[in-house]
Amino acid sequence: MARTAIFKDDLFLEHNSGRGHVESPDRLAAIYDRLTRADFNENVFYPAFEPASLELLALNHSASHIARIEATAGQHFVQLDPDTQASAQSYDAASLAVGAAVSGTRMIMAGEADNGFVLVRPPGHHAEADRTSGFCLFNNIAVAAHYAIKELAVKRVLIVDWDLHHGNGTQNSFYDTDQVFYFSSHQFPYFPGTGSILEVGEGKGEGFTINVPLPGGHDDMAYAAVFNEILVPLARQYKPELILVSAGFDIYQRDPLGTMAVSINGFAYLAKVLNNLALELCAGRLLLVLEGGYNLEGLGDGVMACVAEMSGHGSVLDPEIGEKLAQAKGQNGSMEQAIINQVKKIAKNYWAI
Repeated sequence: MARTAIFKDDLFLEHNSGRGHVESPDRLAAIYDRLTRADFNENVFYPAFEPASLELLALNHSASHIARIEATAGQHFVQLDPDTQASAQSYDAASLAVGAAVSGTRMIMAGEADNGFVLVRPPGHHAEADRTSGFCLFNNIAVAAHYAIKELAVKRVLIVDWDLHHGNGTQNSFYDTDQVFYFSSHQFPYFPGTGSILEVGEGKGEGFTINVPLPGGHDDMAYAAVFNEILVPLARQYKPELILVSAGFDIYQRDPLGTMAVSINGFAYLAKVLNNLALELCAGRLLLVLEGGYNLEGLGDGVMACVAEMSGHGSVLDPEIGEKLAQAKGQNGSMEQAIINQVKKIAKNYWAI
């Protein structure tokens, strides 16, 4: 069994997005409650971690952006953009969220954990270098990737983003480098409006961004086909030293913000694919970082399904369903097959696929 580090802290519950906001503390409370009821063994553990320093935040964010978020500390309510608010402890929570992602990266690269899940809020993948966006203050996963490259001498990081929404901030952070391969599957057209097939990177980064934009309604079989037919062969050619995942559970079949149809079996399969890739390509080094997800049952059960696959303890993936998903390809004449073919056509300019 793997040693799986879980990063959690009650400070993340103190970030208040405003009354009635879907990105509420209830999200993490539901996950934490499921954790307390889970029957994991001692190989699933909860390490201590510290807030990110200003120097770490500056790996991905401008000084003016950091100062703007820091200035919200102690204030009752600050509207940062049309979708994103800060409260008195938001800066502290956001800094600790980045610190958790960085700590997870350091521990995994040092061999202190085999893999991990960073269960934090506010989320991060929409945050740009110089502005907030889509509920996100700092870009947790982008800072972690920069840290791996600049402080740990990692040469190739694969970031997989399965959130409902395209991770505009993460993509832009690495659009011109080949040291990060950014792969995103997301509902399209939808917020934030980025993530078309034609966005493939630029300069040294051309070909190291691959987007799979899907209309709503796609289910486990469609996501499995995307991973099986596109992600797996590309990851094997890229040969990452570390895999980071923006794990958004808003593709769940009953999520209030999206119209995707992924089940808990589907999340277990996505985690299984990534865990197997990590074991094959980079000694199991895999870190999931929580992004979206707004159905509380789907959040709790989806996270637990992923932790079970990563830790090797108590998989919830139905064996018969798992076999079908492992063989999944886009169905002839289907929308997902048309999109998969389009993505492959573009990816062939850079990769053997």
